[in-house]
Parts: sequence; structure tokens; C-alpha cells
Amino acid sequence: MWQYTAAAALAVIGVVVLEVRALHTGLLTTRAYWIAMGICYAFMIAVNGWLTKLSAPIVLYDADATTGWRFPWDIPVEDYLYGFALLTLTMLIWDAAAPKRRTAAEVAGIEPAVSSPPKEASRGAPS
Repeated sequence: MWQYTAAAALAVIGVVVLEVRALHTGLLTTRAYWIAMGICYAFMIAVNGWLTKLSAPIVLYDADATTGWRFPWDIPVEDYLYGFALLTLTMLIWDAAAPKRRTAAEVAGIEPAVSSPPKEASRGAPS
């Protein structure tokens, strides 16, 4: 019972644990991430609402495998969990695999100038 719900919840937990324990990208704390998720969910609600509407469903769910909770427009709540897990996992892997940021000097291949520390005046010695 509720296999789809359990799998969706485990997917969310797995992605968050992967970020916290292994990847450490910091993505979940950025404003850009949450804006991107909002945009993705806006389109997901429109499309998923059309696909899962109870009046003429295109996609059917086994009632025994889900909670039966639907919001809004008959979208199973489990779809939001899977959406979070799949979108977040993709963004985390993309962020973790991205080349590390380099300074403009490193990109241009310019060695940073090494300056010697200022000489200290000797005590008691004339300058």
C-alpha cells in the first residue's frame, strides 16, 4: 500500500541526503534554485493537471499505490515529491560537475604578480 508515495518520499530524502552528505554544492540555500523550482512547478501544474484530471485522465494511478490526495486540479501530491527529487537531483549533479570558478587572471593565463612583503625597519639602525 502506498508504494508510489513511499518511493517518492524516499527519492526526496535521498536527494537531500546526497547534497548534505556528499555533494555540498549549497544549491538548496540559493535564491536562484527556489526561483527555478517555482518556474518548473508552474509549468508542471499546468501540464500535470491536464494529464491527471479525473474528468478525462490520460495518466492513471493505482489507487492502492498512492495516498489519493490530489491538489490542485487533481494532481497527485506524490508527483510534487518526484518532481522535486528529479529536478533537484539534476541541478545538483549539474552544479557538482561544473568546472570550479576561476579568476579572470587564471582564465587569461596570467600569473598573479607576487609581491614581496614590505621590509620592516630595523630598530636602532639608521635608515
